[in-house]
Amino acid sequence: MSFLTAEWRKLAFANYVIDPKVLEPYVPFGTELDLWQGKCYVSLVGFMFVNVRLLGVKIPFHVNFEEVNLRFYVRRLEEGEWKRGVVFIKEIVPKPAITFVANTIYQENYQTLKMRHRWEETDATRLVEYQWKMQQDWFTFMVNADRATSAIEPGGETEFITEHYWGYAHAGPKKSNEYEVTHPKWEQYQVNDYQIDVDYGKVYGPDFAFLNQEKPSTVMLAEGSAITVEGKRKMAE
Repeated sequence: MSFLTAEWRKLAFANYVIDPKVLEPYVPFGTELDLWQGKCYVSLVGFMFVNVRLLGVKIPFHVNFEEVNLRFYVRRLEEGEWKRGVVFIKEIVPKPAITFVANTIYQENYQTLKMRHRWEETDATRLVEYQWKMQQDWFTFMVNADRATSAIEPGGETEFITEHYWGYAHAGPKKSNEYEVTHPKWEQYQVNDYQIDVDYGKVYGPDFAFLNQEKPSTVMLAEGSAITVEGKRKMAE
């Protein structure tokens, strides 16, 4: 049985090309940075968890909720095959039980904050907005896009960003955790405009404060799908 089943819906991505040296201290044991056409990316991602079940059971008041995270991309060579995965700098959710489980079992870096979202549609357009409150400040990631979906082209940047099926996290010196995330290939919405109002240094730490002065190289919106998160596996030297 999968550890967690859910749907991830309306995933907004703001992707920044950065110096790989920024991320080197965060790369878990047994993995290396995964680059696309020689570029190193970090992504701000906002989406909705829908219909969440933990070991097949719905937890009251923890079925539907927002998440915003900052993540980057790694890969691991195993038996001659590359596993392509993500590492999270921090994941923000509004549910303390989710934070407790993720931090305790998977050694992730979750934080519980007040959150809200807005989804609006017209005949031709779609608005997706995620907000979270830290101390007295509300931060915002909003995307305006076409209403209709389209296929994600093979071999492109959007496929690289969305097609990572493993998660990795530090678990101590020369140790890390690995877990698989399964989902079908997603469809995307054409993004027409976006707004990012985030103090990256305040939310994600001083190593990422420079993002306040950067513009994302691309902004994406994917529809998402049903997903599973499988049990973890420990890797050690």
